[in-house]
Amino acid sequence: MKNQKLDAVHVWKEMEDVLVPRLRPSAGERAVYSHLLRHSRLEGKRQLRFSIPWLARGTCLSAKAVKRAVRRLIARGVLRLIERGQAGHVVEVRLPDEIRALRAKKRAGDGAARRVSTSDLEKVDFQATRTVRAAIYAREGGLCFYCLRRLTPLVRSIDHVLPCVRKGRNSYRNLVACCADCNSQKSDRRAEDYVRWLYREGRLTSGELTARLRTLKSLAAGKLRPRFPDRVTTLSGRSQVKWRTVRPIAGN
Repeated sequence: MKNQKLDAVHVWKEMEDVLVPRLRPSAGERAVYSHLLRHSRLEGKRQLRFSIPWLARGTCLSAKAVKRAVRRLIARGVLRLIERGQAGHVVEVRLPDEIRALRAKKRAGDGAARRVSTSDLEKVDFQATRTVRAAIYAREGGLCFYCLRRLTPLVRSIDHVLPCVRKGRNSYRNLVACCADCNSQKSDRRAEDYVRWLYREGRLTSGELTARLRTLKSLAAGKLRPRFPDRVTTLSGRSQVKWRTVRPIAGN
């Protein structure tokens, strides 16, 4: 059965912003899911029949690695196995917002955002939902935290100041909005080392470097608290989101 035409950019963003941070798939699982998604949902098909050799060729993985990735994706609800036999597998490939585990975490995250207080703020997973990620974007005032470049929806991303590989958490103290270039170039470096590198490259002035280092200390100390939106009713009776004014922090 044919699907309604999907927005491929939106699906990709949901995969990178929601599925990857929450489920933490391996590189092989990401390659397998992306390949199956491209040949099913993005072509208007909900289900797909495939063979392991075909999938191995398409993802440049071994047959063993592909089998392991498919089993993991089925177990986590990313794929729904419909049929398995000598002719191959038939699976339903689910979009990120159709995966039960992600929907449950999204509801939990939205609930945390609605009832958040100063004491609860430390417990919120700021990668969980669009609402809490938007609070991080709003806190930075539309600028990249590192290079101070103006952000647009196409180039903005969320970065861990202390990388995940070093056990960095999804806390507001450890997440910042940044441009795609900085996210890629910083990689697993310490944030302090990265902003000093930006200064040496001429992308920050000495005053901006000092301010960035001071802001990193404020962030770690919990002084850069994100604000959540209030819902207001317009004269036409429609509900709109209005962000509370964020008081500037010295050095930011």
